[in-house]
Amino acid sequence: MYKALRGFLGSKYHSYKRQKAFEAQMNEFQRLDTERKWPVKKDDLFPCLDDATSTTGYDTHYVNHPAWAARIIKQNNPAKHIDISSTLHFCSMLSAFVPTEFYDYRPADLTLSGLFCGKADLTSLFFDSNSVESISCMHTIEHIGLGRYGDPIDPLGDKKAIDELIRVTSPGGTLLFVTPVGQPRIQFNAHRIYSFEMIIDLFKGLHLQDFSLVLDNGKFINNADPKLVAEQRYGCGCFWFKKG
Repeated sequence: MYKALRGFLGSKYHSYKRQKAFEAQMNEFQRLDTERKWPVKKDDLFPCLDDATSTTGYDTHYVNHPAWAARIIKQNNPAKHIDISSTLHFCSMLSAFVPTEFYDYRPADLTLSGLFCGKADLTSLFFDSNSVESISCMHTIEHIGLGRYGDPIDPLGDKKAIDELIRVTSPGGTLLFVTPVGQPRIQFNAHRIYSFEMIIDLFKGLHLQDFSLVLDNGKFINNADPKLVAEQRYGCGCFWFKKG
């Protein structure tokens, strides 16, 4: 078994020290399990060698930006919220306290109380103009038109999608928008990265209520100084717009 174990763990990505620690833990578990309630079998080994860290790691973009948005929506307390293609973790949690509709180019097969899931094309939304009181589109626009998710190639896909978000938002309504920010560039076919000024220009005519930012180092800053964006390589910009 130990020969097989070493073969299983024998990747260049796993150090000898971590392999030995795994073996020691397994031996200790088997020694303490005197009633043999949990026999350790070779075919069931599932080594996790990288999780014994001093702090809990997390994706700083995808933890901070939904938390930022949820707080704003709770504050605004809309009758309904519509989300377009953000992380499913967001709409699934939000629907516990606000009726939520989630739409995606690739619709999600998700069934939860308070949540409706459907299909939508961000470049041609089916909502009436000026009809949506509360809407979000987070960490999504940067992908539109790059083909990554099966959508048509369109260099102007992001602008068309933003124009649609602006069109459907009602006067006085809230639009929560999140995208990678920093040194402007395209990393085809993953995503685009925008400067602060590019986003403000794309949302011209809307009023910025709040700009918050996840820095390259993972730190989240509420009401961030927009000048910080130029210092980032791949930050996460969180924009709360209102339509006048």
